[in-house]
Amino acid sequence: MRFVSTRGAAPALPFSTALGAGLAPDGGLYVPERLPRISADDLKAIPDGRLADTLAALLRPLLGNDVLASQLDALCAEAANFEMPLVPLKGGNDHLLELFHGPTAAFKDLAARFLAASLAALHAQQRSAHGVAMPSASPTQTVLVATSGDTGAAVGAAFHGREAFRVLILYPDGKVSPAQAHSLGAFGGNVRALRVAGSFDDCQRLAKQALADDGLRAKVPLLTANSISLGRLLPQMGYYAMHALRFQRRHGRALNFIIPSGNLGNAVAALIARAMGLPIGEVVLATNANPTLAEFFAGAPYRGRDAIPTLANAMDVGAPSNIERLLWLAGGDEAAARALIRVQRIDDARIRATVAAAEDRHGTAPCPHTACGLAVLDDLRSSGDTRDWAVAATAHAGKFLDVVGPLLTRTPALPAAFAALLAKPAHADPLAVDADALAAVLRGDWGGA
Repeated sequence: MRFVSTRGAAPALPFSTALGAGLAPDGGLYVPERLPRISADDLKAIPDGRLADTLAALLRPLLGNDVLASQLDALCAEAANFEMPLVPLKGGNDHLLELFHGPTAAFKDLAARFLAASLAALHAQQRSAHGVAMPSASPTQTVLVATSGDTGAAVGAAFHGREAFRVLILYPDGKVSPAQAHSLGAFGGNVRALRVAGSFDDCQRLAKQALADDGLRAKVPLLTANSISLGRLLPQMGYYAMHALRFQRRHGRALNFIIPSGNLGNAVAALIARAMGLPIGEVVLATNANPTLAEFFAGAPYRGRDAIPTLANAMDVGAPSNIERLLWLAGGDEAAARALIRVQRIDDARIRATVAAAEDRHGTAPCPHTACGLAVLDDLRSSGDTRDWAVAATAHAGKFLDVVGPLLTRTPALPAAFAALLAKPAHADPLAVDADALAAVLRGDWGGA
């Protein structure tokens, strides 16, 4: 299997090479040259309820004979070493897919850990090829990541202390929660955070400019860990596939998903898994007040714009990168893309109301992003929909106590790993929205494992 650019003007690459490349040379995003179908017999062979096994089963035909293929089971086991349970909510057909049990209490942890494990395995292979006496087969690689709140911490945790890697996190100053901001700057060592005087879209543009700068990359080997990376995108198929397969086995019908999203990566991963043959039902996207996706799926031409700050800050995206992958999945046809998924916008007033009612109505205390999904669920039930729905709980409510705390009757306890991160000192340096300023930081000698 090889991987090609969504824009069609870049050479096809094997998985491991595309993994390190991030963006394609033509500015597009890497996608499989074709989507393999998983047969009914192969689906039956996947062990029930084991995330690492399900993930490996989905990735194996995509890797083919890639140099990482022989280590795939170990990579999946390393990434998926925590639970991502499907728990019942009040109401017979309502479920919550809890994706926040990893080290930074957000769904990004699984894919970030897979990416870090894969890149570390590639580095070890390179060292072995050059001889064990060499201290390193290549210069330190810099993982550049733009974050709207949760991605940066997940990537920082996944790469912290790993030999031959350093991580530079760009986040919009004042536009992430206090807990998120602290976690982004708390790693130290080979992980550094920059608070950018702009929006998430500004951070994303800076990262893309750096990754597209051949002169800079000749001096500073750069990798990306945003959802533009295959290593971040594809592992997200695993939890949707595992629970959809398990649900069908137990109940004989499809499980439908409501996915809070801003940059579309998590939702596209579910759609790819469905296209590969997993029994995933309908997918509905819950967005915040940012209108780009809702307008496009309502029939308007796609138009990226500056993001609007909302309570669900990790979804404050005005120009979602993964729209290119969604269009690729639909064969480049906008009408076909709109048929793949539905989108509903949830504004801040509705987020507050949903959080305040969630304990009584659903028996859970949601983060603002999960609240967007619960609001969509409420609307589906009000319209008479009786199907089985699972809302993806993308982060733990304790990361957003500034928003949800005053609305809840009890304060949710932070997961131990994330509480430990918040107990550490934190620091982030300021950065203007300036590509030259970012390049100067990247060229500097500021960290290493």
